[in-house]
Amino acid sequence: MPDRITLVTALQGAGWHPAAWRVAGPAAQRLSSLRHWRDVVVEQDRLGIDAVTIEDSFTAGPTTAGPTTADLDLDLDTTTVVGRLDALLVANAVAPATRAVGLVPTVSVTHTEPFHVATGLQTLDHVSLGRAGWRIQVSPTTREAALFGRRPGGDDAATLFDEAREAAEVVSRLWDSWDDDAIIRDVTTGRFIDRDRIHNAAFEGRYLSVHGASIVPRSPQGRPPVFSLAHRSDAAAFAVDAADVVLVTPGYQGREARDLLTEIRHLEQVAGSAVRRPVLADLAVLIGSSTAAAADELAALDAAAGAPYAVGSGSDTSVLATTVPDLVSRIGDLRDLGFAGVRLRPLRIPIDSTAIARQLVPALVTAGLRADVASRPTADLRTRLGIAPAVSRYASAPAGSVSVEVSA
Repeated sequence: MPDRITLVTALQGAGWHPAAWRVAGPAAQRLSSLRHWRDVVVEQDRLGIDAVTIEDSFTAGPTTAGPTTADLDLDLDTTTVVGRLDALLVANAVAPATRAVGLVPTVSVTHTEPFHVATGLQTLDHVSLGRAGWRIQVSPTTREAALFGRRPGGDDAATLFDEAREAAEVVSRLWDSWDDDAIIRDVTTGRFIDRDRIHNAAFEGRYLSVHGASIVPRSPQGRPPVFSLAHRSDAAAFAVDAADVVLVTPGYQGREARDLLTEIRHLEQVAGSAVRRPVLADLAVLIGSSTAAAADELAALDAAAGAPYAVGSGSDTSVLATTVPDLVSRIGDLRDLGFAGVRLRPLRIPIDSTAIARQLVPALVTAGLRADVASRPTADLRTRLGIAPAVSRYASAPAGSVSVEVSA
């Protein structure tokens, strides 16, 4: 049972409820500005949140399925937030304004080259001094595929996850391709790097073939921790194969938190993994002054949206309209089950994200589930999550083996 609960806030636009922008006030006018993201993330950092994830997608907003290119510009849901900034670029932009919070952008591997994923996240790890993470994602829709025009849409889930496994492996190899001490700056000999300390990713798979090394020197964490959402059984199997941190969704398809944790541990055993990954319960939350007030506020949002926001109706996880004391109790129960912590999706930003940082964090400290912010370690993200340091696969390789020259 973990001694200290990991607390992650999931950031998305004006919040996870489709009607959240209607109550966001001035923040709704700044959703496409750096100021909005910096203000929200800095508050999470200052008040003790371990990490923030930043959502992303190749769609501008919620859409209905559009199988043909003819209607791709006609079926946007104009009643919710449409338009988003690139999550990886946002994370890089806000990093210098923060001190300790982990920055975990969502980056899809379905239509993105692993090389670009690897170097972008390495750059974030350098800019943040070791606080980068990666929420790996697949992009299954025809609409997303149509934006790229290089492959047909509609790939089945098994194909997408198999391709994503290869992409995750390539990214990991590229992250390892520079030794920690590859840059030698030997003025006497005129050598800036030792080419024997740079290695060839050398991957040949069914979907991907990559030869060469990253252009970014090894970053502070070596490998930023990978987060993956295990909201279905196939996604859970992928998460165990590819991720360091697993996010599960209680309530989805009637699955209880205990069953989901048991499934992850079983999949780890089947895979022969000696590592027990931190598992976080993913919960959508609206925090009110009382249970009745929270229920009324959620009902008002649902009425504005024209439909309830609940499991099976817009949400893939439990939606809790609750109070801080009740949420603390639920988190304590999850800790007792063996969960490492929670990722909370605030239905309203900044209302609920602020309540998480300003009210929930101190309540968890009082309950003995968190350390006081003043004693929070300013460690890299892997350390804060309780994940072992990343050891390069080439660490014990003899000098000169599988090396590659890096061109200018």
